[in-house]
Amino acid sequence: MHIRVGCEMIYDCPQPTPMVLMLNVHYTRASNLITPDFVVTDPPVPVVGYRDSYGNWCSRIVAPAGRIRISTNALLYDTGEPDPVVPTARQTPVQNLPSDVLLFLMGSRYCETDRLSQTAWDLFGRTPEGWGRVQAICDFVHNHITFGYEHARPTKTAHDAFVEGKGVCRDYAHLAVAFCRCMNIPARYCTGYIGDIGVPVSESPMDFAGWFEAYLDGRWYSFDPRNLVPRIGRILMGQGRDAADVPLTNSFGPATLASFKVWTDEVPAP
Repeated sequence: MHIRVGCEMIYDCPQPTPMVLMLNVHYTRASNLITPDFVVTDPPVPVVGYRDSYGNWCSRIVAPAGRIRISTNALLYDTGEPDPVVPTARQTPVQNLPSDVLLFLMGSRYCETDRLSQTAWDLFGRTPEGWGRVQAICDFVHNHITFGYEHARPTKTAHDAFVEGKGVCRDYAHLAVAFCRCMNIPARYCTGYIGDIGVPVSESPMDFAGWFEAYLDGRWYSFDPRNLVPRIGRILMGQGRDAADVPLTNSFGPATLASFKVWTDEVPAP
């Protein structure tokens, strides 16, 4: 199938403001691009790209004083298959993990393994290792947190989400990531697009989504404690330790978001 994805953000800046944008499709999906996902600004300003330490593609701009429109619009090929489910995937002992995966066992800004370790072992210590344990974590998080945009705040951590029992998709992902790491399962935070393909259409405006990947049996698998069911058309944009590593926009000065739109739609193939 073909999927069109993109976004439009309008900012008001009282002065020239440097910004870093993470709005491109992840390099692992680059071969699926039918039309490129250029970052376009209005008024036009120079856009300089670079790859961060996690492999995410980022763009640097200096937004001029006044209003600026930042947008992307791309067409991708997708297999149309839902997220893979492999109940037999095993947990890799820590001593056998690749060195570059160990980072995703550590605590991070929004995933406080030190504060959640005992809770994790109390909740999941008797669950089957591997896929079954990650799924048990996702089931718990899905049922424990009540979703609502009014519960979002930029400082909310995994521990906060556990105590408060409410949040948005990034809070679901942060809590599941923290629990996985506490159970010696590497986990990394992901952000990107998830449309309403193959599921009832949501009445809420389209938004970017947060989920996570767990390392099992030598590879990374997607898990989504917010939606809980495998989804079609999941399109990765960025991944890191937690949301602090994958902000969609990062402004180094005052910038007020005046408008925000996201789209991800299946389109007929020619």
